[in-house]
Amino acid sequence: MEQVDIGITAQDRETIAEGLKRLLADSYTLYLQTHNFHWNVTGPQFRELHLMFEEHYTELATAVDEIAERIRTLGAVAPGTYRQFAALSAIKEVDDVPPAAEMVGILTHGHEQVVKTCRDALAAAQGADDESSAALISDRMRVHEKTAWMLRSMH
Repeated sequence: MEQVDIGITAQDRETIAEGLKRLLADSYTLYLQTHNFHWNVTGPQFRELHLMFEEHYTELATAVDEIAERIRTLGAVAPGTYRQFAALSAIKEVDDVPPAAEMVGILTHGHEQVVKTCRDALAAAQGADDESSAALISDRMRVHEKTAWMLRSMH
């Protein structure tokens, strides 16, 4: 950890950064999955899903940058390789191209997992009075809760 004097102890910054690293890994894995499904979706809902998946991966692309920058602000190094993301993420990659309805289900579970990852990271941020990280994590949680609800509503 870098020497950073922002009123949060080094140990707390490290704990918060570890939670944010897991959030980054989940978010990036979900980004890749969503982009993959955007490219490969077929069927009667093609246009609707193709466009919706594009909205989702575009939003996630911005989010991963914000999360990585918060990790750096805390003085930690942000993970940035597929190997690191795979080791940190609770979201597992999909090896094939599932049918459209299954894509929706997989992404629903992915967004729900990100919410759970946010909850863990949020507890650490709140425990250290790190309002900046807590606000970022809360915002991310709200986006993923809403997206999961919208995807569930398609079933």
